[in-house]
Amino acid sequence: EVQLQASGGGLVKAGGSLRLSCAASGGTFRQYAIAWFRQAPGKEREAVSCISLHDGLTVYADSVKGRFTISKASANVTIYLQMNNLKPEDTAVYYCAGELGYYCSSFGPKATGWFTYWGQGTQVTVSS
Repeated sequence: EVQLQASGGGLVKAGGSLRLSCAASGGTFRQYAIAWFRQAPGKEREAVSCISLHDGLTVYADSVKGRFTISKASANVTIYLQMNNLKPEDTAVYYCAGELGYYCSSFGPKATGWFTYWGQGTQVTVSS
């Protein structure tokens, strides 16, 4: 059974950094895409970033481009989201999600419905 576990959230001041981790287990992930989404209170879940594990393609939402970096650990299937220059509007619960055969070139605002496997979420709070 495929499982994803997100961790690394916390409280940070504006301008600070956090690194989120998504540990994947229970499957062979070479043909998977792993993505990060976030959901702030009262708002819809938002697509943040995506990495295709078969070709390394990475995609970012405009709101995080240049500040966030998605990457994969070389030794295991752990996906990181390095978040720099954090802003109060980045405050949300962050989720990682995985989907077999998904192409990150399609990643965008409607991506939520394409992902089958979801982690439990980790809270990121950025104070001003």
